[in-house]
Formats: sequence, C-alpha cells, structure tokens
Amino acid sequence: MIHSIPHNLLLLLAFAFAVNLPLGYLREGTPRLSVLWFVYIHLSIPFLIALRISYGLGWGVVPYSIACAVLGQILGGRARRWAKR
Repeated sequence: MIHSIPHNLLLLLAFAFAVNLPLGYLREGTPRLSVLWFVYIHLSIPFLIALRISYGLGWGVVPYSIACAVLGQILGGRARRWAKR
C-alpha cells in the first residue's frame, strides 16, 4: 500500500536541508569545536522545532529532520572544501 507523504513534512525536511547548506559552508571555515563552529551547527534547531510544532508534526519526524540537517551540513562543508581548490 502506498502512503502519501504529508506536504508539511516535505516542507520541514526541505527547510532543514536548505538552511543547513550555507551553515555547513560557514562551519567549514571555522576552527573545530570553537564557539562559532557550535553556533553554525545548532543555529537551525530552534527554527526546525518551531516549524515542526506549527505544522502539527509529532516526535516521529525528528530523526528525519535531523538527518536532512546533517546532510545539509555535510554537503555545505564539502562545497567549501571544493571551492578552496
């Protein structure tokens, strides 16, 4: 049986990914474990929580939003390393 993915969930996951791309890019240029490094990693979390709550999505979507945020961070960091070449 095919289940449709709620529109709000797709928006949340796209937001998590898209916002973390530039944050990952910026994070890559800071010293590891510095204050700014932690800020870039965690800056999107309050917005993701607010969006999840406003869309009425439960705790079950949290792992997926974290996965999209981490993927955005990784790809943003790789983009900066690639641009430095």
